[in-house]
Amino acid sequence: MSLDPQTLAELHEIADRYPEKRSGLLPMLHLIQSVEGRVTPEGIEVCAQVLGISAAEVNGVATFYTMYKRRPVGDYHVGVCTNTLCAVMGGDLIFERLKEHLDVGNDETTEDGKITLEHVECNAACDYAPVMMVNWEFMDNQTPESAVQVVDDLRAGREVHSTRGPRLCTWREAERVLAGFPDDRADEGPAAGPASLAGLKIAREKGWTAPEGEK
Repeated sequence: MSLDPQTLAELHEIADRYPEKRSGLLPMLHLIQSVEGRVTPEGIEVCAQVLGISAAEVNGVATFYTMYKRRPVGDYHVGVCTNTLCAVMGGDLIFERLKEHLDVGNDETTEDGKITLEHVECNAACDYAPVMMVNWEFMDNQTPESAVQVVDDLRAGREVHSTRGPRLCTWREAERVLAGFPDDRADEGPAAGPASLAGLKIAREKGWTAPEGEK
């Protein structure tokens, strides 16, 4: 196996966090992606060995969830929500503009290896539609023009901040965080914005409270 000793040790560390080791498979796959840039056949075999399960079981999980990639991902994964609300608010236009601007199709990476573009299902941020995510950080209320500016800034190496969270890191760095290894950016966000808190504000103004459950 060519995985370095630190990665192997961290895979065991993740597995040991759980009473049932196999529960650690999801973050383990994220760790593999942070090192290999995708879920590799070797990564599948190593996860299976660490967890004492079959490679087929690991492969079944890795092919079920869209966050696990079988092809190399660029430095920045740009996901444009094209679900119903975002689509009608402009998500489809944003996605088409980015495809043309970057000269890539869905789930393809630019020649310089900087940007992987993908249309994604609901980002759970409908109050800020249309939404784009960069390495799973929110870019709210986008337009075709603002989306192009974001990817141009990223390709040029300029610092970019998510609209309600931290400065953007690379995809591999984000994958390491999803594996459970903090990057000390938690205090930079994410934070709830005014649109998400509008209902709470109205409830407080009117003195509304949630009904108590049965005791």
